[in-house]
Amino acid sequence: MGVVLNLEDGKREPSIRKLIDLTAAGLGEVNKLILSKAGSDVEMIPEIANHLISSGGKRLRPMVTLASAEMFGYSGDGHVKLATSVEFMHTATLLHDDVVDESDMRRGRKTARTIWGNQASVLVGDFLLGQAFRMMVEVGSLDALDILSTAASIIAEGEVMQLAAAKNLETTEDEYFSVIKAKTAALFSAAAEVGPVIAGASRNDRAALRSYGMNLGLAFQLIDDALDYGGDTKKLGKNVGDDFREGKVTLPVILCYRRGSSEERAFWKQAIEDNIADDAALEKAMALMARHGAITDTIGRARHFGEIARDALAPLPATTYKSALIDVIDFCISRVV
Repeated sequence: MGVVLNLEDGKREPSIRKLIDLTAAGLGEVNKLILSKAGSDVEMIPEIANHLISSGGKRLRPMVTLASAEMFGYSGDGHVKLATSVEFMHTATLLHDDVVDESDMRRGRKTARTIWGNQASVLVGDFLLGQAFRMMVEVGSLDALDILSTAASIIAEGEVMQLAAAKNLETTEDEYFSVIKAKTAALFSAAAEVGPVIAGASRNDRAALRSYGMNLGLAFQLIDDALDYGGDTKKLGKNVGDDFREGKVTLPVILCYRRGSSEERAFWKQAIEDNIADDAALEKAMALMARHGAITDTIGRARHFGEIARDALAPLPATTYKSALIDVIDFCISRVV
């Protein structure tokens, strides 16, 4: 039994086209800088970096950085370097994640670790982080450097927290939210805040974008976790059920485990803790998700954080940039089958 996610009830699927159009020029420069900064005389570095960078990611985080700078009138090129830094931080995190999670697929392609090995993936991730920090220094904003370097530390903490909580079905909702706030939302928050920082915007404007990014990131991760139990492999960019097979205790699992009978909890212990997570177990897990409303409630929480992100932008003047950033919220929440 599969779980079909249909959030839009027949409505036209939300789009980030407006954001893409508004940031097209800046994103073109970001893509050039990515190719330049991912280069190295060490042949394996650009091979591995470009394998993931060119694999079809939407560049959502760098587009948010570009838009959040331009909406406050920024006209230099610092936002391009910061947006590239953000993308490199994200790419490095993915390279490291795939090693930790032993993932075989990312964005519909084999992961770098399955082609070049774990050691090379980790080291190239480190190289990209180094390049990211070099570009931050070039921008010359200590505030922006502080925001992004702090985010890098928080992301690493989140990964360690997730590792410590792996296969632990006693993980609480609060502990789960601490993990995703660190490993996903922190970078969205930093990506959104550095734009107004280099544009010289007010503290209130910075706080608005910081809150927007944080809550957008929480909503984004919640939907990702829901899609693992009812998404489409091509759209998801990984195999449906990967989180389940890797023993990740995400919110749908937490809710289903808490609400289940003693017999159902025994199933979850066998699947997650004892790693008996074959296709038949995945089907049963999805059926239990439907029975206990775990997916529906996970999506509901995502909508909640999406509304907080929307409210964070409410005091800002109505502009095409603000409208585009609001569209991103709807897009992230409505990634459906």
